[in-house]
Amino acid sequence: MSSRVYSSPIGWLLLSSNAESLTQVDFIPAPPEVSDDHCPILDQASAWLDHYFAGHAVAFDVPLSLDNDTFSERAQHALALIPAGQTRSYTWLADQAGSPGAVRAAGTACARNPLPIFLPCHRIVRSDGVIGNYRGGTEAKKWLLDHERNLSDARAV
Repeated sequence: MSSRVYSSPIGWLLLSSNAESLTQVDFIPAPPEVSDDHCPILDQASAWLDHYFAGHAVAFDVPLSLDNDTFSERAQHALALIPAGQTRSYTWLADQAGSPGAVRAAGTACARNPLPIFLPCHRIVRSDGVIGNYRGGTEAKKWLLDHERNLSDARAV
């Protein structure tokens, strides 16, 4: 297991990976002491974040660790279907995950998303358009949504 602290415009992120994929992204209040060993997966994830936060839409190519077939994983995979700069509702997410009535479970899947930003749960809003909660904070969610509306080519993210 490898970890890296990443300084972003929305705060500190702790990226974690195994040898094959990115496994976790956590919002943290301050950078902890972690060894920053050379890790190709973390290099890829950091490079993608650099481009993303610089306002350049780049094709997503970071391998992610989500391989179970539970409702939460299906919902989390569906997040990647939402184009940058756009939003969808919790109802849409529940439908995409195969359980149209499971709106609360869709919210829980977003709250438990181990890979925020990479699996963009910030693009899920309430049906009435209110942006709702976000693990990184409401201000971070607003920032990400505004940022994506301004990307040079949002289709690639």
